[in-house]
Amino acid sequence: MQKKSIIRKYIVVLSVCFFHIFINQIAFAKDLPDFTELYEKQSPAVVNISITQVMHANTAGMPSMLDDDGMQDLFKHFGIPMPSFPNGQGGAPQQDYKTQSLGSGFIISNDGYILTNAHVVSEADEVVVKLFDKREFKAKIIGADRRTDVALVKIESSGLPKVTFGDPTKLKVGEWVAAIGSPFGLENTMTAGIVSAKGRALPQENYVPFIQTDVAINPGNSGGPLFNLSGEVVGINSQIYSRTGGSVGLSFSIPIDVAIDVSNQLKATGKISRGWLGVAIQEINKELADSFGMKNTNGALIAGVEKNGPADKGGLEAGDVITKFDGKSIITSNDLPRVVGITKPGKIVPVEVLRKGGIKTLSMGVGEMPTDPTDNAAVPKAPAKPEVNKLGLVLKELTPQQKKKIKGKSGLLVVDSQGVAAQAGISRGDVILGINNTEVQSLDQFNKLLVVSPNGKALALLVLRGENTLYVPLKVTGK
Repeated sequence: MQKKSIIRKYIVVLSVCFFHIFINQIAFAKDLPDFTELYEKQSPAVVNISITQVMHANTAGMPSMLDDDGMQDLFKHFGIPMPSFPNGQGGAPQQDYKTQSLGSGFIISNDGYILTNAHVVSEADEVVVKLFDKREFKAKIIGADRRTDVALVKIESSGLPKVTFGDPTKLKVGEWVAAIGSPFGLENTMTAGIVSAKGRALPQENYVPFIQTDVAINPGNSGGPLFNLSGEVVGINSQIYSRTGGSVGLSFSIPIDVAIDVSNQLKATGKISRGWLGVAIQEINKELADSFGMKNTNGALIAGVEKNGPADKGGLEAGDVITKFDGKSIITSNDLPRVVGITKPGKIVPVEVLRKGGIKTLSMGVGEMPTDPTDNAAVPKAPAKPEVNKLGLVLKELTPQQKKKIKGKSGLLVVDSQGVAAQAGISRGDVILGINNTEVQSLDQFNKLLVVSPNGKALALLVLRGENTLYVPLKVTGK
């Protein structure tokens, strides 16, 4: 009897535990968002985009399996781009052939304007848009902007469903979001996740404060919309980070306000006009902040100023730290290109800078960004065997020819780099333009400045490397 009583007690305890687990699961399920209404209302405004490009190449020796019906069906099933040969034949040398790729987009006006990614439609010879109701239209590319990866296309139709725009600045990290698109050609696929981070800066993409999410984004999703729970578009799905080509939970979307500004310009003029200062900027780390006597790392450090550019004419100098531009605070260096880029060229704006420990406000005219980057000459090497200074540098004054190649600037050529300098990343061929806020005029002047710098003091060397300038922080040690 005692054994039966113990068993009954265990059964009761387990029953209570399972009951609590069941109740908690129900409560948790109630807290999860329901995306069904969002999908039903918004998916009709999401489109599939098919791109055809005519290629010129030697098709001799292409695998015969491409002519196999089963293999073609497999490629089509997963939406994988596959070459299409004239008359269905491979092997003819130097013939044109077609490649096809897929992407997504969304309708922003009832008369057929559609937003997508620039990389989806770039180099396309034909763009076909397929709607939710299976109708297909040939689309015209109104314009594309590679810097933001935004493109505007147009189909001839009317009375189309369209999306509504949300405010990406109100997004919060941890908030639920959803994507609709055509991953691997699977049309009108919805995936969901949360906002992982905001204002992400990616390499070579400093004009876009990306929204990072863990929404499953795969090839074919590019150009599709990112929705908040209110069914408003807050971004365009643009990039993923992946070592396999598939989703690993690191997806990046262009904020819709950035895309709208670009699309409005493309619609009005077919091109993008951006503000421009003509500066090289650098992130401020703790070592550089200490070198300049700053209390924090806020701001954008000016590592170089283009001669006769808007910044140069406005009085901006290398070593200045921009803390405000046109009334907008600059917290990191990535903030500056975005704020300047959206400023109308020709506008006169106040620029607050930290210069040699003091705050100074400059009045500066914003220029228009050139279409082509400035092409600066590389700094040549120079053999020499002078003395190694206490930073581990072997330096030599520039010849008149070398100065001419870097637009008449003064500086010292790095012939060799060892010790502290090498550890800080300074290498042979670099040119030292300045030390802290002082421009380098000669080797003798540089050595004198070095002598009066006590061991352990942080210095910031302004370095020219190729066509770019940057500040390199390092501490004085040695002799």
